[in-house]
Amino acid sequence: MRNEPKLTRLDRVFARLDREPERPALIDEPKMSRHRIVLLAATLAFYGAIVWAVVITSWLVRLDWQVMFFRPYQQWSEIHWFVDYYVVLGQRGPTAVMVAAWLGWRSWRQHTLRPLLALGVSLLLLNVTVGAAKYGMGRLGPHYATVIGSNEMWRGGDIFPSGHTANAVVTWGILAYMASTPRARRWLSAVSAVTSLGVGMATVYLGTHWLSDVLLGWAAGLLILLALPWFEPLIARSEAVIFDLRERRRARRG
Repeated sequence: MRNEPKLTRLDRVFARLDREPERPALIDEPKMSRHRIVLLAATLAFYGAIVWAVVITSWLVRLDWQVMFFRPYQQWSEIHWFVDYYVVLGQRGPTAVMVAAWLGWRSWRQHTLRPLLALGVSLLLLNVTVGAAKYGMGRLGPHYATVIGSNEMWRGGDIFPSGHTANAVVTWGILAYMASTPRARRWLSAVSAVTSLGVGMATVYLGTHWLSDVLLGWAAGLLILLALPWFEPLIARSEAVIFDLRERRRARRG
């Protein structure tokens, strides 16, 4: 009698995945259209304008200090507890886990790794671009500011742009990016915009970021989402390689 090969947990996962519906033939994937390129260029110009306004210690820096001295967390102390919880929607770990769980289910149901790979690429771009900007400009936050009226640049900080804000834009915005219909994309875009807006304002309220940090964080996150279609060929090739490796592994176990 022939003995059947013992299936590993990974084999059982792939076997279940094979029984799920195949990836829909018509998914409205975002393209690098002229409209998107114009938005990308405008956002890049806005990004540069914010950096320049802070570097030259313009009216934007004066506004930063005015908001800091206003101390919103003291003016509206009754909502402090809520803001402490809400700002978690911009933290990398919790948001990545929640969004990855949803996109993982999408991958399971549609027999495609594209949702998870797109999330991975966007987070990698976020770490590289925002991290480089933070440490390159070295701005100190409101709690560590040294000279009143100064832009606090190149003093060893890591606050500019706001990582919480950029992370909220990317992690919640990727849900809109992966939507399968234009209508769903519009609704999810609105939800992610409101969520990231709230996260940015929450950091200003708590005094952990300057207002200009938040503006730059919004721009930094939006640039990543707008540029993602350029990485779709890489995502498709990566998915093909992973499934090819799976088939080879099955063949060897045959």
